[in-house]
Amino acid sequence: MNGRLLRRGYTTGTCAAAAAGAATWILLHQGTCGTWQLTTPKGIHLSLAVMDASFTAHTASCGVRKDAGDDPDVTNGMVVYATVCRTGKAGIRIEGGQGVGRVTKPGLDQPVGEAAINSGPRKMIQRECQAVCAEGAYTGGLLVRISIPGGAEVAARTFNPRVGITGGISVLGTSGIVEPMSEKAYADTIRVELNQIRSADTPHKREVIFTIGNMGEAFVRDTLGLSLEAHVKCSNFIGEALASAAELGFKRILLVGHIGKLVKLGMGMVNTHSSQGDARIETLICCALEAGASLALLHAIQDCVTTDAALEVLRQGSLLPQTMHILGKRIDATLRRHLPPEMERAFICFDKKLSLPDRRGAIICQSPHADTILEVLKHG
Repeated sequence: MNGRLLRRGYTTGTCAAAAAGAATWILLHQGTCGTWQLTTPKGIHLSLAVMDASFTAHTASCGVRKDAGDDPDVTNGMVVYATVCRTGKAGIRIEGGQGVGRVTKPGLDQPVGEAAINSGPRKMIQRECQAVCAEGAYTGGLLVRISIPGGAEVAARTFNPRVGITGGISVLGTSGIVEPMSEKAYADTIRVELNQIRSADTPHKREVIFTIGNMGEAFVRDTLGLSLEAHVKCSNFIGEALASAAELGFKRILLVGHIGKLVKLGMGMVNTHSSQGDARIETLICCALEAGASLALLHAIQDCVTTDAALEVLRQGSLLPQTMHILGKRIDATLRRHLPPEMERAFICFDKKLSLPDRRGAIICQSPHADTILEVLKHG
């Protein structure tokens, strides 16, 4: 951005884990600490400032301020607090306090009634607290309560109310790190990576595999068994990636993504960031309607807050294959509109939880010629 690299930040989950680890140390040592060091799931080592520390013989509390780097994140600057209490029962129990949302609809990372602290951050919190307990030879139990003052007000500016999380924000983060999402900077990065592929002395220098994120990259490598030599992670900027590939004269592309993102292409969207809109459920309703869904089934899909939940409704209604077939045609049409006719194109859409019986792995829909392009990418 303006000739400089974008600065990465760290997630609310990282803040919660650091605050929980520090509060546990403060409780067991009955003293304060100025910083807390931890390693994120992505392997990045951080040293985070600890603030507002306080303690008694049985409880301790402190906070860590969220830094989103150069990403325009509404939670940037908020302080994530952890209050840790001794308990008589062994184990570490995690709860949500002030400003942390509560799950009210099924289909999210946590069950209905639980605090909206996702599984990734929960594992990080557990790890930090357990390490401190082991070091201090503490064998008792702990109650960890995460709170984020002002979270309820900020949540009103997010998608949380729509998806069924009330009363506050979510504690999120699978990698622990916030990657900045400047559209121009990311588009420039995509183009640079495409140029590198075109300049490489390899058999696949006119072919590219686009994935949207870490899940897609892992799926390409581990499930499809493809090399990542000609791979570019395009994030939400699918339209920019397609345009650059066409302009640079690529002959063949394969787009691989999770249903939660690729479903938006079924409505013609090629920037899948939530700030650009959220037509996931509406797209599935349109496809299900075309597949012959009843009004009751359409209402059931409308009540879903995630694509996973909607797919389960379709599966139970025996309309999943038909609906995915129609969605696939819509996604293929969107790719066709954004690429020249001479360019070979295919997509593969996968899901973590469902797969059709006649498809391998977790593929739930794909282009008619996806298998052909897969073979070319595997064997040349």
